[in-house]
Amino acid sequence: MKPLVIGHRGASGYRPEHTDAAYSLAFTLGADAIEPDIVATKDGVLVVRHENEISGTTDVATRAEFADRRTEKVIDGIALTGWFTEDFTWAELATLRSRERLPLLRSMSASFDGLFPILRLRDVFRLVDRIEAPLDRELGVVAELKHAAYFESIGLPLDDLFATEVNEAGWNAGDGRLTIESFEPTVLDQVRARGIFGRRVFLLEATGAPADLVARFGEDASSYADFLTELALYKLGRQFDGISVPKSLILRTDADGVTDRASDLVDHAHAAGLEIFTWTLRPENRFLAPTFRVGTRKADFGNWQAEFCTIMDSGIDGVFADQPDLAVFVRDGMTTRLPQPVPHPFTAV
Repeated sequence: MKPLVIGHRGASGYRPEHTDAAYSLAFTLGADAIEPDIVATKDGVLVVRHENEISGTTDVATRAEFADRRTEKVIDGIALTGWFTEDFTWAELATLRSRERLPLLRSMSASFDGLFPILRLRDVFRLVDRIEAPLDRELGVVAELKHAAYFESIGLPLDDLFATEVNEAGWNAGDGRLTIESFEPTVLDQVRARGIFGRRVFLLEATGAPADLVARFGEDASSYADFLTELALYKLGRQFDGISVPKSLILRTDADGVTDRASDLVDHAHAAGLEIFTWTLRPENRFLAPTFRVGTRKADFGNWQAEFCTIMDSGIDGVFADQPDLAVFVRDGMTTRLPQPVPHPFTAV
């Protein structure tokens, strides 16, 4: 079975992420689903932003009326300075405009800065319903709940807010269109306890530990690596529907730094009864494994086909991609591989 292609924050390689333009373009380019990252406002509205700190993805830093909202916080053990969604009402956030998060790397996307507003989660559900209606294919949402333990600690429980949004949007039909994912296993259990149907996918980092477990157990918290042993995967298979891991855990790299094939993780996950997804497929040299880079310019496209092929040939169930069309191109040509990279009209400079 060919892997799903999920538009990572929409078609975030071509438009500012988490905008209606990025999501719509992702589906136009063939994505099967889109991935909104979900955080909360002061008044309990769920909005889609990569992080609750929004200075890198909006024009908030240029707004004099919000200058006094700049502050310092510790989120999941990391000290941050900036502007945070939980310090704004939805009405205030609605006045902001989105910006490209990586403007030096993706100048084309940055040319759309200031054109698109922030979206609420309910807007995303409506967008997908509207786009799907005339199509002969089902479209999905892979909803990532961000910093759930932190938001719960300040009186904004994401599980409760999310359950309400899903039910009100008519997306709790158990029809396979909704997937819920998080780096924190607790909130995945909480969402299920609130009667929300959908695949539950545990996101795993290559290093560190889940913030919710650190908050509860301190130094005794299980690390992400602890969840990746074969025994731990079998236990996860009885708790969740899938796992999602960085591509560094899918690609096998030898002692000389050469990536020659996929690791055994996909096989181990499947043996444990888990689906497995990976993030993030991106064609720029900056994001490719060293083996697949071409030249020295970070923004240039390297041999992305070879890396994407290596990942998809592992039997992976789904991939997150910033440029969904490129992932679809490789997936749909899995029997006719190209040995060399080909130019793409949207190559970043």
